[in-house]
Formats: sequence, structure tokens, C-alpha cells
Amino acid sequence: MSASATSCTTNAAAAAATGSGADSGNATPPVVKYILVTGGVLSGLGKGIIASSTGLIMKQSGLRITSIKIDPYVNVDAGTMSPFEHGEVFVLEDGGECDLDLGNYERFLNIRLTSDNNITTGKIYKYVIEKERRGDYLGHTVQIIPHVCNAIQSWVERVSHVPVDDSGKPPEVCIIELGGTVGDIESMPFIEAMRQFQFRVGEGNFCCIHVSLVPVMGSMGELKSKPTQSSVRELRCLGLYPELIMCRCAKPITNELKEKISLFCHLPPRNVIDVHDVHNTLEVPLLLESQLSAQPNADMTAWHTLVDKCNLLQTANHVKIAIVGKYTGLQDTYLSVIKSLEHSALHAGFKLEILWVKSSALDECPNQDNEMWMRLKEANGILVPGGFGGRGIEGKLKAISFSRQHHIPFLGICFGMQLAVVEYARSVANLAGANSTEIAPMTPHPVVVYMPEVSKTMMGGTMRLGIRTTVFQNPSCLAARLYKATSVRERHRHRYEVNTEYVPQLEALGLRFVGRDLETSTRMEVIELDTSLHPFFLGTQFHPEFQSHIDVPSPVFMGFMKASCKLPIE
Repeated sequence: MSASATSCTTNAAAAAATGSGADSGNATPPVVKYILVTGGVLSGLGKGIIASSTGLIMKQSGLRITSIKIDPYVNVDAGTMSPFEHGEVFVLEDGGECDLDLGNYERFLNIRLTSDNNITTGKIYKYVIEKERRGDYLGHTVQIIPHVCNAIQSWVERVSHVPVDDSGKPPEVCIIELGGTVGDIESMPFIEAMRQFQFRVGEGNFCCIHVSLVPVMGSMGELKSKPTQSSVRELRCLGLYPELIMCRCAKPITNELKEKISLFCHLPPRNVIDVHDVHNTLEVPLLLESQLSAQPNADMTAWHTLVDKCNLLQTANHVKIAIVGKYTGLQDTYLSVIKSLEHSALHAGFKLEILWVKSSALDECPNQDNEMWMRLKEANGILVPGGFGGRGIEGKLKAISFSRQHHIPFLGICFGMQLAVVEYARSVANLAGANSTEIAPMTPHPVVVYMPEVSKTMMGGTMRLGIRTTVFQNPSCLAARLYKATSVRERHRHRYEVNTEYVPQLEALGLRFVGRDLETSTRMEVIELDTSLHPFFLGTQFHPEFQSHIDVPSPVFMGFMKASCKLPIE
């Protein structure tokens, strides 16, 4: 790797070794190194995984890392966007609703980010307009340059100094991922801001990585470099000069192609990095590390062991988990759920096989003999994740009923937990027509209702969001035993809650409300059936998937996975 490409990591490593800034007692803030990750040709190349993998390598070198995701859309955040538009909405500790890539950052780097780590055009323009309304610009004409670009740079610089790990110390390296594709009109202010930013932070403190597609064409499988050449040329015309080019390809690229790309893109062949498709995204950090010959001494031993353990699962026993939802055609909608299942399956020693069950198809087949019902009947465990709206609800209720009656391990998350309460009310308590007011506002038995403090007119950022404390009512309940604690802090995202008027009646019939909120003790957070009645039937109002990590899986998912694998839960 060239000297310019490694200057960020080398200088940061030197600072970490000698002590500087806040670490040495100096009043001067520590110098942060910035790595900008851009994308070309088309979106969806895996910039987030590459950014996370780069950060992991540097973290394993002893550096403190933070990450920022720039989304150029005009929405303030991802909270009101359809999963078909954007995939999963990842929820941060402070309640920020953001892009799923921030989930990748947290899982790979074991850090805790805030909503400020996700920058959008909507946030920037809102910030600038509010300043203009206050008169902060002192009568000047407010323009993209300098005012919007300066706001972007100041935001990045401020957030990059905020501690995000248990050390409580400011980061030494900030990785910035610019969403979308170079050339998109909406990303132009951010490109210009980053062009200026490289001079603002000074030489040796800024590095640009460009992720580009190398397509395989024709029956001969010829690798084509022209899209990458064009993409890099456009980026250079905008004032950013990539020092590393990450070539995404279906198969490994040749040395000849590396040399060709280096010739036309003005950088050494060793700075052209092959990022071909791999079996598991956990392999990407090792793929990069093997080619970044000049990176600080990264100790990737534990990661190698982890990947080897994953590879051994290819010959292990399978566990089949049915995910019942309405967005089954777009798996990114449930990305954190998938990752949490993978984490727990790895620790259980089983190979995970996900059976996608479209909930509406269950309701359309009363004979229970279509493909979706066959998948449900084949499953070792059934999971109903969070969601909104009425489409496919009756199918989800049938899946929950099937799980309960046939003693198949069940996990309901957020809306999935609420529907488990609805199913129990209908089937066991004989409350005909019981429902959530979200689905049936005039239901005779509103067992799930709108939370009184939530706005009914403003949609964005008005849900019960972020990390909250749940207190377990009985230390011997299943949830408390899984967490090995009397309370737990997990992340939330919901507008509706269980109607407390029905709790005594349902509890008398065996549905246990074992977790409640700390603030009022009236908000139902966890439901379960006693293990003498069912091997594993548990629902959570919170989203345990948002805090699951590969080395420390979510206790809820771990218990669900063990039950599905017929292993002892504790």
C-alpha cells in the first residue's frame, strides 16, 4: 500500500502507542484520522460491510474507531420509510431510527452509536434553516457553499470526537460511509463538503476508499474494468482522489486487471483490492486484511477462529427457523433478526436454515396444504418479527396458534408479541373479535391499544423509541433466567401496547406478563407461557435483535435457538 493510503492508519497507530491529546493530559483535542468510503457504478455493492471490515482491522490494531453514515435522501431519518424502499430501520440507544448499515457498524465494531452518527440531507437542511431563522447567519444569503457544506463538515468533526465504546475515550479513527453512488445529484453537497474537509483536517488525516463494481461479462466470464475507470474518473473530477479502490466482483480479479485499473486510475496495483463474493460476510475483514500489507499489526486471530467455526457448521446439523412476515421478499427488512439468529445458531453449534413464510399465504389456505404451510410445519422454531399494518395479520395469528398448539418454540418481537396476546385472547379466553386497535379500531375487545402519549398526527420520531429498562416481575420466570438478571435494558420502537384491562383475565388463563417497564410498571414488556405448558413461548415488546453481537448473542435469541435445537435452555 502506498504511503498516502496508509498515512491515516500509521499516524493513528503512532498516536495510540505514544499517547496524545486527551490521553496524555493535553488540553488540545486528539487528532482524528478520517476514512471516507464512497461507491461507484451502482448502489448495493456492500460499502457498509467494507467500511465495517476496515474499521474492524484497525480496531484489532489497537485503535478506537467510530463510524458515520451519510444518507443523501431528504428524509430526516429512516423512520417513516417503507421497508421496500430502505430495508430495515435500525434503532439506536438514543432512539435514532437509521440505516441498517449502522447496525453493521455496531455488530462488527462492538460500539454504541447515536442518531448524530447518521447524517441525512433532511437533518442538514433542517439544521441550516433553523440557524437562518434564528438569524445566526447575520443577514448573509444562505447558500450550499459555504453554509450547507460547512454544516456538514462541522457535524462530522463534532461527532467524530464522541466516545462510542466502553473506554470512554474519544475515537482515533472515524470511518465515513457516503451512501448512494458518485454522480447522484442528491449527494453532490456531501461530495463537495468532503472535498473541502480533506484540507480542513490537514494532510495525512484523510483517506478516500472507493468501492466499485467489476462485472463479469459473457460466456467466457471476462472481467471488465471500464465501469470502475469511469467511476474513479468522475470522483477525481469532483476533487476526491481515492487511495484505495475496492473492486467488488463475483469472482477473484486477476493481477493483470489490477494493473490495468491502477494504470487508468492513478494508483499502485497493490492499492487495488479484490473484494470478491464470499460465503459469509464475516470473511470480508480477512479478505481485506490479507491484501492490506502495510496496515498496523492487526491481531485477527480471534476473527480467524470465528470464521473457521462458521465454516465448520456447513457439515453440522441443521435447525430450521420459520420467519413469518409480510416482507419476506426483501430480506434486508429483517436483517438484525437474521444476524441474531445466525449468532445464536453459531453458539449452539447448528447450521441455520431460514424458512421464509409469507403470512398472507397462510390465511389464504384454510386446508393448510400450500407451500407456506409446508414450510411452517417443517420448522423447528417459529418467529414473528416486528411490523406495522393489517396486511397478513390473520396469517400471523394462525402461525402463532399453530406454534402454541403443537408446542413448537415461538418467539414474538414487538408486533409479534402483541399478536401473541391477540391470539391467546381469541383462542383461550374466548374473546371473539379480540384485536389491536391498529388493525380494528372498533374491535369489541381491544387487547392492544394506542399509547396515550404518542402523537396521532406526526409520524416521524414520535414512537416510543430507544433503550428502556424492563423489570422482571418474577426472578424465576424464563426471561429472567435467560438474562440472568432481574431487569434488562433493551431498545424499543412501537406506538401500541397491551391493554392492561385484559391482563388479569389473560394471566388467570396462563399467559404470564413477566416483564414491565421501570417508569410506570403498567406497560407490558415480556409475555411467556410456563415451560411446563410449552417448551418455549416468549414475546418481547422490545427488540432484542438490535443488541445482539456475534461474540455475545442476545439471551432471548439464544434461548429460542436452544429450544429449537432441542438443547437445554439454561
